[in-house]
Amino acid sequence: MTASVRDDLLAAGLAVFDRVGFEAATVAAIRTRARASNGSFFHVFGSKKELAGALFLEVLRHYHAAILAALDPGPDAERGIDRLIRAHLDWVVTSRREARYLFEISRSEWGEDVRDAQRAQNARLAEGIERWRAPLVASGELLPMTPVMFVSQLIGPAQIFCRAFLSGRERTDPRIEADTLIACANRALRPFDRINKQ
Repeated sequence: MTASVRDDLLAAGLAVFDRVGFEAATVAAIRTRARASNGSFFHVFGSKKELAGALFLEVLRHYHAAILAALDPGPDAERGIDRLIRAHLDWVVTSRREARYLFEISRSEWGEDVRDAQRAQNARLAEGIERWRAPLVASGELLPMTPVMFVSQLIGPAQIFCRAFLSGRERTDPRIEADTLIACANRALRPFDRINKQ
């Protein structure tokens, strides 16, 4: 079985899940969209739930790659905060279907089978952010706090805003609020005297 069949099934799964949700999606609808036979589907995935888990990991990998790309090459604190928030907002808008799947459609009850792989991917993201962050904390450019607190202060407000956009409650492109989100993150993550030096 070629990788392209797997990719076609994942793309079809994403489209069907986005249109009707996980519960209403059927293997038949996914197969039809992917132009794949029943045998092809079950050769690659044992069930709709297995496809959903594989899709979750694939989308998560794409999201993490976009976030980590914002830190290459390693920026200073101000530019890093700016780039990370903009990377999040850009990915949500330009990959809206994937973002909806990751943040709105995916559910923990069918994600248990991929939990270890998800933890490994999350750990790689955390390590990448920490490689950039730790020297800036040591130099006083960023406030000391746990990595989890740092990410929650950095991405949390943007994530709340983006969820409203993804659900359709807010129709405005969330990138128009980038400057405000970045200013708020700077106040939460950097010493007051360092912000005012600019």
